[in-house]
Amino acid sequence: MKIFWFIPTHGDSRYLGTAKGGRQADFNYFKQVAVAADSLGYEGVLIPTGRSCEDPWTVATSLIDATRHLKFLVALRPGLVTPVQSARIAATFDRLSGGRLLVNLVTGGDADELEGDGLFLPHAERYELSAEFLDIWRETLARSHRGEALDYVGKHLRVKGAKLLYPPLQRPYPPLFFGGSSPAAHELAAQQLDTYLSWGEPLPAVAAKLADIRSRAAAHGRTLKFGIRLHVIVRETEQAAWAAAAELIQHLEPETVAAAQRKFAQMDSVGQRRMAELHGGRYDPSDVRKGLEVAPNLWAGVGLVRGGAGTALVGNPQQVADRIQEYAALGLEYFVLSGYPHLEESYRFAELVFPLLPLALREKLSQPQLTGPFGEIVANSYAPRQTAAS
Repeated sequence: MKIFWFIPTHGDSRYLGTAKGGRQADFNYFKQVAVAADSLGYEGVLIPTGRSCEDPWTVATSLIDATRHLKFLVALRPGLVTPVQSARIAATFDRLSGGRLLVNLVTGGDADELEGDGLFLPHAERYELSAEFLDIWRETLARSHRGEALDYVGKHLRVKGAKLLYPPLQRPYPPLFFGGSSPAAHELAAQQLDTYLSWGEPLPAVAAKLADIRSRAAAHGRTLKFGIRLHVIVRETEQAAWAAAAELIQHLEPETVAAAQRKFAQMDSVGQRRMAELHGGRYDPSDVRKGLEVAPNLWAGVGLVRGGAGTALVGNPQQVADRIQEYAALGLEYFVLSGYPHLEESYRFAELVFPLLPLALREKLSQPQLTGPFGEIVANSYAPRQTAAS
């Protein structure tokens, strides 16, 4: 089990859908979140992409020297940069970071955004482009270890004599992650990706997606790793956790929710449609769980206004740990988490939930830490008592 956190390059706040409680998301803040995740023992951080975000590769590069062990899961969009140039950027980042790069392929589901970036292909052809992009990207990096060049002719992309002189540290290339819910996405994952990431849906829905991808991958003689992208709202009691969920959306206005849902409905992303179907844009401000708790401790309230991953695990530490273990039992290895605001919640999740995770992971997380005493010394003389995790 590998636990990741999130760098909020699209902004951060104590509340969703309002400027109230918002904070300045700049380099110093990104660095604080990254250093916190690194020192707390998170495996890595996801850095998102899109016009609502700062450029992920620039942000990731700026954080290399601020961290020691943290891996960077950096978003990559086929069609917005050539595959060979992208491979060169990835190889350089991997070398400079000491092999800490992971790459998250994002085909995109918002036609307006993609057209603004100069990409006009419909959904099916974007996946054709993505497949050709990966053919070139993967093979160019793999051949760089042998000093070989690549010629390739496809429907959308073509290269002649493509070559990298500086190979990545990771062989044959930095691992590729990907998420998508359409049949085309599943087929692309089965053929070329290393790890498939699902958004946080109820267990049966996630199990069905994993079964489909496993079957498709087996047909190509391949196996994949799996992970999930979730928000977390964990407090010492279940009541406090649901109160925090209510606080997160307490300043939402119906007009804001309606506008967000109209925009999401225009997208051709199957995954975004599945997120929207969990709640239908409906919620009851007087009962935060009504219509939004779509499975035990799985809350769809984030997706009222946030695109992409729209569900959160809500509960006390044991409940959240239990739900994570249930997903892990499906074969999920990577858990890419986030919470609002991201700096404080990175500490809260680590302090409350890490002690309840599997023993091997707890031992790994504790390695970089110093021995006690922990907590504030009492009366200049006494170390505070330790209490067992419940």
